[in-house]
Amino acid sequence: MYKSVIGLEIHAELKTQTKMFCDSLNDPDEKHPNVNICPICISHPGTLPVINQEAVKKVIMAGLALNCKIAEDTFFERKNYFYPDLPKGYQISQYQKPLCYEGNLEVGGKNFRITRIHLEEDAGRLYHLPDKDYSLVDYNRAGVPLMELVTEPDFETGQEVRDFASELQLIWKHLGVSDADMEKGQMRIEVNISLTNPDGSWGTKVEVKNINSIKFAADAVDYEIKRQAELLEAGEKIKQETRGWDEFKKQTFSQRSKEEAHDYRYFPEPDLPPLHFDKKDIQEIRLELLELPQSRRERFKKQYNLPERDIDLFTINKSLGDYFEHVASELLSFDKLDHLKKPEAEHQDKLFKLASNYLITELKRMCDEVSAEPSDTKITPEIFADLVVRIFHGEVSSSGAQTVLKEMFATGNSPGQVIKDKNLEQVSNVEELNLAVGKVISDNSKAVEDFRAGKEASLKFLIGMAMKETKGKANPQVVEGMIKEMLK
Repeated sequence: MYKSVIGLEIHAELKTQTKMFCDSLNDPDEKHPNVNICPICISHPGTLPVINQEAVKKVIMAGLALNCKIAEDTFFERKNYFYPDLPKGYQISQYQKPLCYEGNLEVGGKNFRITRIHLEEDAGRLYHLPDKDYSLVDYNRAGVPLMELVTEPDFETGQEVRDFASELQLIWKHLGVSDADMEKGQMRIEVNISLTNPDGSWGTKVEVKNINSIKFAADAVDYEIKRQAELLEAGEKIKQETRGWDEFKKQTFSQRSKEEAHDYRYFPEPDLPPLHFDKKDIQEIRLELLELPQSRRERFKKQYNLPERDIDLFTINKSLGDYFEHVASELLSFDKLDHLKKPEAEHQDKLFKLASNYLITELKRMCDEVSAEPSDTKITPEIFADLVVRIFHGEVSSSGAQTVLKEMFATGNSPGQVIKDKNLEQVSNVEELNLAVGKVISDNSKAVEDFRAGKEASLKFLIGMAMKETKGKANPQVVEGMIKEMLK
């Protein structure tokens, strides 16, 4: 049985207004090639780079969130290699002294060590045209601030890689340091995989580069473990090479052999000054750290006692979770609705769950249809909370609430106004309900007999008929109780 040894290199483009060393826009949505470029980022003779302070700050912020030490003194270096989309013929990067080092991230009860996080500039993009003997280059991405995170080889399975990368992506999004959108190339994963030898030493390392999906990274790891194990069991040797991932064939493929380490001839960048940070600088950045995903999960559980699946969604979709929190705040102050009694403290959990349910199953669905967030719609947290309280107090039925919410989404009107305009106020008059339920029982003798014979489906039928009789304005639970009582 072989043990797998896996380390990760993860690149993320930083969320800054401009590029790393010039004033050209950093716009990942730009579709036209070679628009966001200038003499500096395409390396015209005589131009000089200037460090983007916001990019430096965001890398330090990412490092602090991942329990890294921050280098008090560091500098940029030239990493020399040639590639057509690298206009300088070298890349300004960091090697000897990364900004952040010796960090860690705990995921699923296991601690994964982070070796370093350094800052560099991204390269451009090559476009290989089908049936053509040439390629095109787009320099829009050239010079974009790029953060590279390198881990220790602490991973053993594809699932661990998936869980770690997903949590890391979430952290970067929560901090606002990167959108980490893999479809746009803002986050790329490289995995280094080897299997241990019989004596416990590490075997030959294989690198799978530029994977543009967390799922694909996990799949590539699992495939490589299986491929390498089969080769070793057949008495063959593992070649040290760089491989790619074919998402259609679900397998890795050889790109080039890597028998010798490339000599990048690093040396200090002569056109940029060294960087120094004192403890005050680092503390100021630390104070700007936002709530991290794990802290948010724990707080939502303690503060709102929501189901785990709701908490996960509110953590992954931060803006949805923020909207829920605004609604929850309004729910706790509903004594301002003088016609509705403020819910008692012991009912608060029920209110929060009711709000979460309608937000996720109803409002989010409407928003997804028009590619919007709840905060972008006409439904403010205040009027959403107003509707939740009315549902809680039985002023409107669940089916009526859906109608009200649709109208609120379209017009922005308050739930009280919509309920009044559409005559949706739930029937609560006992005498009126008794008449409706009595009529349903009288008109549906077969269903009554079936229910008395033990067929539970007949009860649902009778409830449905009663809801129809009251035009959906009765409380189903109250109707159910009345039917059972009358048929005793």
